[in-house]
Amino acid sequence: MQTFPTLYRGFVHCFVSTYRQVGLRGLYQGTTPALMANIAENSVLFMCYGFCQEVVRVLCAQEKASVFSSLVLCPTELVKCRLQAMHEMASSGKITHSHNTVWSVVKSIMHNDGPAGFFQGLTTTIAREVPGYFCFFGAYELCRSLFAEYMHCGKDDIGVAPIVFSGGFGGACLWLVVYPMDCVKSRIQVMSMTGRQSGFFKTFMHIFRTEGVRALYSGLTPTMIRTFPANGALFLGYEASRKIMMDQFDI
Repeated sequence: MQTFPTLYRGFVHCFVSTYRQVGLRGLYQGTTPALMANIAENSVLFMCYGFCQEVVRVLCAQEKASVFSSLVLCPTELVKCRLQAMHEMASSGKITHSHNTVWSVVKSIMHNDGPAGFFQGLTTTIAREVPGYFCFFGAYELCRSLFAEYMHCGKDDIGVAPIVFSGGFGGACLWLVVYPMDCVKSRIQVMSMTGRQSGFFKTFMHIFRTEGVRALYSGLTPTMIRTFPANGALFLGYEASRKIMMDQFDI
């Protein structure tokens, strides 16, 4: 929906069309690089966030962690975005040879662009991650603090449901703020299959002038449906594992 905003009428139409044209497998295109991206991104993100919290203010911690996470996120995001848009790229005639596996996409990038090709869209990824994770962690900590104040307990003792809600709220704030930048990033990473793609600012202005503001938010609905349970579970897993490890090592 981000790459071809006029092709589908909405979330349900895109879902049904993908299922009819490609089958159930089409709805899971890019799962492997997405899993790799999430594991790598969150490992680096929370590690840096934890370290930086001990040294500087939370604001600086979020910025530093976001830049670091972008370096591991960009290559896997590139492969994922290309896999997910491969059917539409082939159907529209923009490419003649489609690649349907992670390895075939990786080989194609290496053959055409070399190792540097995996970092197409890095600037846009950093531009997305820094303000995004400022809102992500900021909204999470604010929401957790409000729950702790209301329940008259420490932030670590608010329970499962408040943690899940706080994580979901943080994720919703992140995507509402950075979604246009994510749309530009996806466009750059997918369309670079056809040749050299313009940078962040030129791509942003091209979408804005030719397709309008609405195109920058194409696909927001499924993203918001996904983000609340996904980030609620993410923070619940983070807080639970952190507590277990702190108890285990008597920290």
